[in-house]
Amino acid sequence: MINEITLRRALPRVFRGSEAEAPVKDSEVWLRPELTFRRPEAYIIEAESGTGKSSLCSYIYGARTDYDGEILFDGVSVRGFSIEKWCELRREALAYLPQEMRLFAELSVMDNIMVKNRLTDYRTEDQILAMLERMELKHKAGEPAGRLSVGQQQRVAIVRALCQPFDFLLVDEPVSHLDARNNATVARMIAEEARARSASVIATSVGNKLTLSEYTLLHL
Repeated sequence: MINEITLRRALPRVFRGSEAEAPVKDSEVWLRPELTFRRPEAYIIEAESGTGKSSLCSYIYGARTDYDGEILFDGVSVRGFSIEKWCELRREALAYLPQEMRLFAELSVMDNIMVKNRLTDYRTEDQILAMLERMELKHKAGEPAGRLSVGQQQRVAIVRALCQPFDFLLVDEPVSHLDARNNATVARMIAEEARARSASVIATSVGNKLTLSEYTLLHL
């Protein structure tokens, strides 16, 4: 279980030497002496393209380590975590929806979701179909993911991300390809899932924000 994620003077190494320049000098995230994300709060990190929002998600998820400063889970630096520890956290505490979604184009919608669900054994098939129905995608369950529109693929990836336990849900531009109606549907589902688990949501956004009712807004 993770209750707090803390950044201490964190900075992508690509920005090293630019501490007094945009986008670093005005950031509410990079180079802060201490920034803590706490359960069960929701956070939206608003950023222009190229300011490191996807990098931030990758750092917290342990997929990348090319940053200065520290990231701590409940006061413990993640730099010493083993591969086994990261695997455990990704199964039980950290869920992640990357911007590029990473669906398998040749697999069906259902098979894409089941790739994740077989690892976690978190949902029944009926529960997954019910989630797809809420996303207006149940009729696409047997279709190859590559034949779906980008917005439909985004909704499939969101369902897949929710097929595991988590304390923190990291979503990188989760509604960038969705209209207002689908944005609201996704936001309700994410908020319900987070509330049921007393979990935190950290969402990044360039322009089209996840329409959560209560959140802390930070500018990257």
